[in-house]
Amino acid sequence: MRAIVLTETGGPERLQPAELPRPRPGEGQVLIRAQAVGVSYAETQIRAGVLPFPLSPPAVIGAEAAGEVVEVGAGVAQDLLGRTVVGVTGGVGAYAEYVALPASMAFPVPDGVTPSQALAAAAPGAIALALLHRARLDGGETVLVEAGTSTVGTYLVRHAKEFGAGHVIATAGSAGKRSRALASGADTVLDHGTPGWPAQLPDVDVVFESIAGPSAGQVLARLTPGSGRMLYYGLLSGRPAAVTAADLMERGVTIIGCSGPAWAARTFGIHYPAMLARLASGRSEARIGRTLPLEQAAEAHRLVEGRAVDGRVLLVP
Repeated sequence: MRAIVLTETGGPERLQPAELPRPRPGEGQVLIRAQAVGVSYAETQIRAGVLPFPLSPPAVIGAEAAGEVVEVGAGVAQDLLGRTVVGVTGGVGAYAEYVALPASMAFPVPDGVTPSQALAAAAPGAIALALLHRARLDGGETVLVEAGTSTVGTYLVRHAKEFGAGHVIATAGSAGKRSRALASGADTVLDHGTPGWPAQLPDVDVVFESIAGPSAGQVLARLTPGSGRMLYYGLLSGRPAAVTAADLMERGVTIIGCSGPAWAARTFGIHYPAMLARLASGRSEARIGRTLPLEQAAEAHRLVEGRAVDGRVLLVP
């Protein structure tokens, strides 16, 4: 089968087309003929060796795929054969013509939704829903969505008021993106490329922290004393959040880590199908920026790393 192999960590050129044996589904797995494969920012950081991940090159990376079930492993119902599903692999194996997925993480693509639409929306939308549920908004809070036009940030901005937010502040790094954040539902948009931008913030009740780095400490200083909470789920800056336990104690605020295997299992087990249902009913939408052939995976990584595309970048085998 055709696949993309990461030969060693480094630049996008380390992603090379290859012919590999077709995988067989293990116990509890399904094998799909992929019709769409997702490319995420996290995968660019895994490829670069920046984001720690248990990977031994040469390897096929990729966590999201959609397509037709062509084979099932032991313990999986035969009636899944021929169904079109979308799901997550657990982190590897998706940049290929055939992809093995855990059956428990493979969900039927709803009627009226294409495999590409399901793939584009399901994972980032599920993460956004998980974050909004975890924020436990009481109603009327001021929330900050960093990188409000990112794949996850867009859904946070779009759905925050549905979950009870009163005022939504978003950040974006260009004039075009700031306009899109306003169109998505933000009330105020700041430029996170401006040095010291957190000084422009009012008191904020909830922060969806995805930039991290030195600005995280400055943002935390704007959290409402005694009740403010920061949901930390990304590091687009490439550096950990500059926040200490002393910072939390001084203001009586909370930081919640939203990552790791337990978080992912709950996010994808519960909120992934919920996002597909929203997509099918029109309560949310898919944002597809570019679709490229599988063999152009390196170019897909350049586009994602350069934040040059509005919407998901997909590969088609």
